Amino acid sequence: MSRRKWLKPLLGAAAGVLLITLMLPSRDHRHTPQPEYTTKMLPQQEHQLKKGMLASDLSATDTLTRMDARQDIQYVMRELNGKTADQKRKFTHTLQQSHSHLHTLQWIHTRDGKTSTYTGDKAQTSLLNHPQIQSSLAAARRSVMQNKSYESTAFQVEGGKYFVMGEPSGDGTCGVAALVSQQVLRDVEKHQRKNLRLIPYPKEGSYKIESVHPDTLHDITVKTGHDNENASHYFENEIVVRFRHNPDARQLQEIASDLHCEPGRKLGYTYVFHSDKMNFKELKQYFSRKWNPLYAEPHYMYLTNEKAPIKADSTIPNDLLFSRYQWNLPATETNKGWKLSKGSKDVIVAVVDTGVDMDHPDLKGQILPGRNVVKPSEKPYDDVGHGTHVAGIISALVNNGEGVAGMTWYNKVMPVKVLDQSGSGTTYSVAEGIIWAADHGAKVINLSLGNYAQASFLHDAIKYAYDKDVVLVAATGNDNTERPGYPAAYPEVFAVSATDSSMHRASFSNYGDYVDVMAPGASIASTYPGNQYAALSGTSMASPHVSALAGLIRSINPDLTNKEVMDLMRDNVIDLGTPGHDKYFGYGQIDVYKALKAAQRPYVPLQLYPQHLSEKLKSILKKLEI
Repeated sequence: MSRRKWLKPLLGAAAGVLLITLMLPSRDHRHTPQPEYTTKMLPQQEHQLKKGMLASDLSATDTLTRMDARQDIQYVMRELNGKTADQKRKFTHTLQQSHSHLHTLQWIHTRDGKTSTYTGDKAQTSLLNHPQIQSSLAAARRSVMQNKSYESTAFQVEGGKYFVMGEPSGDGTCGVAALVSQQVLRDVEKHQRKNLRLIPYPKEGSYKIESVHPDTLHDITVKTGHDNENASHYFENEIVVRFRHNPDARQLQEIASDLHCEPGRKLGYTYVFHSDKMNFKELKQYFSRKWNPLYAEPHYMYLTNEKAPIKADSTIPNDLLFSRYQWNLPATETNKGWKLSKGSKDVIVAVVDTGVDMDHPDLKGQILPGRNVVKPSEKPYDDVGHGTHVAGIISALVNNGEGVAGMTWYNKVMPVKVLDQSGSGTTYSVAEGIIWAADHGAKVINLSLGNYAQASFLHDAIKYAYDKDVVLVAATGNDNTERPGYPAAYPEVFAVSATDSSMHRASFSNYGDYVDVMAPGASIASTYPGNQYAALSGTSMASPHVSALAGLIRSINPDLTNKEVMDLMRDNVIDLGTPGHDKYFGYGQIDVYKALKAAQRPYVPLQLYPQHLSEKLKSILKKLEI
């Protein structure tokens, strides 16, 4: 029998076997027992679970600040050993300007016990007279004199929380004692109480805000954090309008005269009108009666959804907090994925959020100029902490010996500030931020924010970015509800819910049939303003894991469309819960290595792979007949 004769039936049989194999159920499913909170909880039960998550975040942040402070003290000793008193003073002055939490540094000469004290310009010098602080600093000096490290418990003084740390030099000739502020704990608690919806947020009456049920648009009152599940917030004296035909200057002036207001703000084909004398219902009646628009809807608010030398090519980075606190990277096979791709500076990930701390040392060189939609004349600096934390998850410097490791080494982050210092923003600002990012080169947009009401205005901006081949990723929300959150539930957006370190759905995480995948979102360590680090929980923290993965995929295979990238991320997961897609876990938790492996070759969706394989075998057989 000739080679062609026996090869043809063999290839045919191989095709049959492979096609049958593809129809068999995968053995890669990980069956994860459903925790008790997958059923509806009482508000009190949900509140207790969220309080436990908040306590976990605060505990982890406390440890992060202590580890980081010790590294800072060691850095000070390396830099100042052997320097003159004037050089020490100038150095510590500069350091304390960027590290304001280092309230006081004391340089200790162990041979004669002499001490030089350096206090930051903005620090309360009166604190040094407090008995608790004096006692702790004295204990730190005694330990350093004995060539031992020292660390106090935290204590409250004049409304602030502090601890004292002491560290001797390697040669035992000197040492440093430090009084360290833990204001970051208060900031994290305040932020997470809102982010995890432990309190009504935002407060009724602030900025003339009202709350409605997202299905009926009937007014409701938010009394507890739990009530946010059935509430969407909007500005009571504003309206978003899309006309059937764009109004000309005369018509806009007529509207302004009727409403006793300034001409409307325009974004794309849509206008936002503000009136000091009419509420939303009155505004809607006016536009519906006189102008018959395509739609007229509330101007919704969007809230954060957070909750030995190593070789350069190693997958275990030397970042200080990685090994102990960044469980999220090994859990998503990120380290393994770095063998395939570490990202590309040409693939930009936009963070549409509260801005970013552009001076954070662990984000140095990773942040692009970006845009401040809230205050266009200013840079997009973060005055909340949320956006800085999100940016660090995506692209904090890797293998730089400090802080945390981002998921990508080289992808740049474009900060677009659309949320103000309260952590909330308008439909207009979010939509403008999305459009600006899409127009300025973003290939991926992360949206760790949301609302429970659909807004055609925002959806138009989403569709605009999607049509420009942008991958849009959004957090589902932190109310443990099946109610769809937006923009995550829009079909053009990739929806992300949160898992904990046990690969269970996080107790706060929203769920539903619209969820695409899961990603880590419980006590995630990342960058925080003021050159600090914090552990935060929320689907806000899960979403940037997926945005980073999308950036890595577009780095390894730039030819993929946004739809193909999204399909890849759905098809290549760690399957959790019921095999396949389910409302609690979507398709499963992201698997960075598996997704990048699939992206390396020409991508074919799983459901079309049998057809693709059959066509490939037919092509081989046809060549053999020539």
